Amino acid sequence: MKILMFGRGVIATIYGWALQQAGHEVEFYVRPGRAATYGDAVDLDLLDTRRRVRGQRVAEKWPVRYREALEPDHDFDLIVLSVSHHRLAEATAFLSPRVGQATVLVFGNVWTEPPAAVGALPVDRVAWGFPQAGGGFGTDGVLRGTLLRSVVFGTLDGRPPTDRERAVRQAFREAGLRLKEEPDFRGKLWVHFVSDAALLSRGLRLGSLSKLAGATGDLREALLTGRELLPLLQARGLDLRRHRGGVLMFRAPTWLTAPVLAWLTAHFAPVRVNFAAHSDPDAEEPREVCRDALAEARRLGIPVPRLEAAEPHFARERTGRV
Repeated sequence: MKILMFGRGVIATIYGWALQQAGHEVEFYVRPGRAATYGDAVDLDLLDTRRRVRGQRVAEKWPVRYREALEPDHDFDLIVLSVSHHRLAEATAFLSPRVGQATVLVFGNVWTEPPAAVGALPVDRVAWGFPQAGGGFGTDGVLRGTLLRSVVFGTLDGRPPTDRERAVRQAFREAGLRLKEEPDFRGKLWVHFVSDAALLSRGLRLGSLSKLAGATGDLREALLTGRELLPLLQARGLDLRRHRGGVLMFRAPTWLTAPVLAWLTAHFAPVRVNFAAHSDPDAEEPREVCRDALAEARRLGIPVPRLEAAEPHFARERTGRV
């Protein structure tokens, strides 16, 4: 399969590497001028858990191919669209007249209604997935992160996957990944989003998510923030009974969950590496996640005092960005 990774973010790079390992032809679309900035290879330092629970370290310089233009008559079979949620509208507007015959896999955070999030993309060309990997680029340019053994797919209405969607799943299966089918994929996206908001809001108070690793007290506050956000999901029409596993850590007693999470983030390599890699104090996506979660809570009249207390750490005035 010929695959275009849209952008050279963390998720696109990790999965692009895994897909190319499986024999697929992988390229990256980047903005004009970026290819020269990035160079012709990516320095990887990954913990790959596809074969071992505790992971196997991969440290290599991976040669990559870039393109800075995309014509409608391209021959890509799959476009993997994994961008920050606040960049999704811009990305889909760019791709809509350039889809060609490809399937577009939306592969990341979505906070709006999913059909609206993809804008004018042809609905019959869109597949939905969610990554189980994470990390970050260090100041030295090295991508450090974790690739977990599974990846999540789903459809928005619970119907069986189409032939296009099955072909996308098969490509990831060939990359050695286990597939999880989520029956309420819309709900999966929103549960993950508020989970991010809970953890990131506390991480921002400390400087970055990496500072949360092993911090039992701060993790307890993050879990309580997540608990306060659950009514927001219900106000949006989500049936939390369908996501018991996803919300369990917020509903369970924090005297139990906070120490367990602290131990995992400090000692269990797949989690520890992921947390440690999120060390950029100026990253904008964590702030955007928190802003959008808080804005929706205010719109629907849901009290979220802990998230509001963290607002000075993610308000736009703090970064001077618009």
